[in-house]
Amino acid sequence: MKMTFRWYGPADRVPLAHIRQIPGVHGIVSAVYDVPVGDAWTRDSVARLTDAIDNAGLSLQVVESIPVHEHIKLGAPDRDRYIDAWCESLRQVGAAGVPVVCYNFMPIFDWMRTDLAHPMPDGSTTLTYSDEAMSRFDLSRGTGELPGWSMAYDADTLGALLAQWRTVDAEGLWENLAYFLERVVPVAASVNVKLAIHPDDPPWSIFGLPRVITDVHALRRFLSLVDHPANGLTFCTGSLGVLAENDLPAMVDEFAAQQRIHFMHCRNVKRRSDVLGARIFDEVPHPSAHGDVNMRGVLAALARHGYTGSMRPDHGRMIWGEEGRAGYGLYDRALGAMYLQGLWEGVQR
Repeated sequence: MKMTFRWYGPADRVPLAHIRQIPGVHGIVSAVYDVPVGDAWTRDSVARLTDAIDNAGLSLQVVESIPVHEHIKLGAPDRDRYIDAWCESLRQVGAAGVPVVCYNFMPIFDWMRTDLAHPMPDGSTTLTYSDEAMSRFDLSRGTGELPGWSMAYDADTLGALLAQWRTVDAEGLWENLAYFLERVVPVAASVNVKLAIHPDDPPWSIFGLPRVITDVHALRRFLSLVDHPANGLTFCTGSLGVLAENDLPAMVDEFAAQQRIHFMHCRNVKRRSDVLGARIFDEVPHPSAHGDVNMRGVLAALARHGYTGSMRPDHGRMIWGEEGRAGYGLYDRALGAMYLQGLWEGVQR
């Protein structure tokens, strides 16, 4: 197992020099952030990223992510040119020697929380989600009031997108995903890159938009679309863990045995519900005892199947007065990296 850490490029408030000081963390998860979605990454743009990481004494282990243009997900008439650009980006990543690309296939919003600084009893703040809070957001005014999405879409742009998505249901999204995979998986295999789709976050429909990468049945179906070793999973314990029916250790046992887990996102969540049963969850400290994710069971299953891929502590709380990108501060993620490495050593022995 390779312990890695997410870095958002030179603008990240957590510098590579600080990440390098976390014991056992030698790999970085990052992306090219200055190329518009839908345009191909160039050799120079990827080289600038890898050079910055190499010069800090670290290595780029996972690209997260090459964004998938909305027209690909929608199955729009011009999707082929965006798929061609995505494949060209993939070739440049492969030429740079990066072994894994994480991506997602979620309509419009590739994650959603209703509070990015929910106060916890210990004085930390964390990301949280509530069905009730979601129901109060008015998308007719754009994304101005959505946490983390305030500058993403104005009302007209978002309205047009939502109208397009009203013509695509879950089965249509599956068809568009299959079309995409049939074209990109052979390219990934040819350049020695493994593709790792991220589960939907959260794994249920929001704003009436279809979401399909949600549970064990969906993961089986996904892998069968293009049954090739290069077509695999980012197994996110947080995204999948908010559904109580997802038995995470059993799922890892199944997919790790097939060598189809190419990347691990490890975070813990605590599921809650209100008196009417509406879904609520908080992101909590990484150790199993703090939430509903059996982290020891997950890592033990990985170890049984000889997992050698990358793992990163996923979102962390903001602790010790730290400020910065919600979920991506230094301190709590560093604690998570150390916990995961200690747990990994324990389950291996």
